[in-house]
Amino acid sequence: MCTDLPHPAGPQRATATAQRLRRALAVGAASVALLCCTAAPAAAAESPGQKIADALRRSPVHVDPSLTSAVDAEQQRELAARIRRTHLPIRVALVPLVEGGSWGGKPEQLAEVVHDRMGGGPAILITLGEQAEDISAREWPSDAHQSFHAAAAVFFQKDMKGAGPAKRVARAIDIIEAGNGDAVYERATADLGAPAPKRTTADGAGAKAASGHGSPLVRLLSLVGGPVLLLAAVGLLLRRRSRLRELSTPFALPRSVFAAARQADEAGLRDRAAEEVVRLGEEARTAQGAPAAVERALDAYAAAGTVLDRARGVPDLAGVFALVAEGRAALSGAAEALPLCFFHPLHGPAVRRIPWRPLGRREQLRVAACETCLRAIRTRRAPEVLTDRQDGRPVPYFEVPTEDSLWAATGYGSLLSGADDSLAARVQRGDFTRTRD
Repeated sequence: MCTDLPHPAGPQRATATAQRLRRALAVGAASVALLCCTAAPAAAAESPGQKIADALRRSPVHVDPSLTSAVDAEQQRELAARIRRTHLPIRVALVPLVEGGSWGGKPEQLAEVVHDRMGGGPAILITLGEQAEDISAREWPSDAHQSFHAAAAVFFQKDMKGAGPAKRVARAIDIIEAGNGDAVYERATADLGAPAPKRTTADGAGAKAASGHGSPLVRLLSLVGGPVLLLAAVGLLLRRRSRLRELSTPFALPRSVFAAARQADEAGLRDRAAEEVVRLGEEARTAQGAPAAVERALDAYAAAGTVLDRARGVPDLAGVFALVAEGRAALSGAAEALPLCFFHPLHGPAVRRIPWRPLGRREQLRVAACETCLRAIRTRRAPEVLTDRQDGRPVPYFEVPTEDSLWAATGYGSLLSGADDSLAARVQRGDFTRTRD
């Protein structure tokens, strides 16, 4: 194999990419130099994430002053003692999560920043969730103690309804210590995830129930045979009509998704994608792994360069990252590495595959989802979805006809047909070029 690695898109593209990368590095170096010259040595400690990390080094429980009326000093001491008895690397950071705040209202963003500021390593971080009376847990390495489901289960446990955050966190700690979060979550949500009744008639009466997306009340309506119970259920249905509409269409996009798409910095995303392509090429060139694995990485590198050259928007740039992830998975030697998140590949790598049925379709797919989207789906909420444009309007990218979008056809790697199929191979045979022409 040749060791002199050309850029996949030719000398002109290689020069442009190298110039872009040098500019990015120069700007970064200048920024660092300016920061070092003008900022005080303790400036880094002033960041919200650093403050929380410093507090968690002193105690396993940190509560923002604005929340001390909900979790007082005595409750904090009890939680800290409970954590120490588990001998697990559990930390609790209870801070407000509001849209537009330091963490954008996202518990996973708070958790990632604090974990990074604490130096990484094995950890379990419990925070407030995105909804009222909800808590969230993030764990490194993922699923080592089933912490994600342990925290999610508390929201559905009937005896926790109306309980304060201290009691909910204490319950989550107990489940994490027991190590059976998955089972507890399944029990707590059993009434929400009951199998849908089979369709027994030729008409469409059972279609919604068969889709698996209906609420427990919708399932009840399909099972109830007595007229009295049916009338009572219909009355309840009318009173909760708006909520049932939300539950039966969990993939309706919230307005915040469109706002985020409009505000995306496409130029910055393109520069970052170019840097990742260059980095993958360097890693492939110096790799010492099996020749076949290196060849797959080089194929992904070449395909990523092709897509980057002709990318027309964020969905294509997300495809560049999916190809880079495919190349790095080949270099790692991981037998069954998961692709990027099916619902929004810019969320990063998926954590597991889940069954999912597209709205309005009968077939069920198995797609790879990140922790954020996984939790949204299992709590009957709409995950954040990457959008594309069709007929001049934004739609979920997977609703674009597959003949018009390589990404809709492949789900950024989730919908590939098998081990011999790959994003790189599809780009090489012209699938991406065909959809762009």
